[in-house]
This record gives sequence, C-alpha cells and structure tokens, in this order.
Amino acid sequence: MMKRDRLFAPHYRYYVREMRIMAYTQLLESYRSLTVQYMADAFGVTVDYVDQELSKFIAAGRLHCKIDKVGGIVETNRPDSKNWQYQSTIRQGDILLNRVQNCHELSAFSTIVDISV
Repeated sequence: MMKRDRLFAPHYRYYVREMRIMAYTQLLESYRSLTVQYMADAFGVTVDYVDQELSKFIAAGRLHCKIDKVGGIVETNRPDSKNWQYQSTIRQGDILLNRVQNCHELSAFSTIVDISV
C-alpha cells in the first residue's frame, strides 16, 4: 500500500528501515544477550539476514550492541544515562564558563577604551 502511494512511495525504504530498527531495539531492550538464531526466528528471516542488518545498524550507531559471530550471540551494551547526563552537564558548564570569561574580558576592555581624550 505504501509503495504505491504517491506521497509515501519516496519515503518507503526509510520508513521500513526505521521500523526495523525500532523492532530490533524493542527486542534487544528485553535481554542482556540473545542468540542470532532466536532473533531470526522471532522476525521470520534467516540468520544471515539478521547478521547483515545488525552489522549495518551497529556500525551506523543506531543499535547499541555487539555480535559474537563465533558464539552466534548478540550482547547489548546500553549507553549509561547517568554518564550521558554527566557529560551533558560538564559540556553546558564549560559553555557557561566561557561566556562568563568573555563577558569579563569585554568589561575589562571597555574600561580601558573608555578613557576620555
């Protein structure tokens, strides 16, 4: 239906890819690790297809997991939200500190320039 729709057809591949990423993410959130075979069975595709898809999405940074090809296991490594929050706070603090320093330098410069002639 979407493939034939005049408005959705150009975006069909993008939409389907995003839905696959969401489905993989939802399944991976429930487990610390699971087999590639289990994922293939869950989605009704081959192990090779799941392996290729996961490899692409992991390399693109869209999925947070790693594949053990020898053991056939997918292990999740979710990013720590507290670490992200800490990094964000540090970054915002640095920006604020730079702005305060710039304001101080401007005020010091303006007092020097304000000398009456």
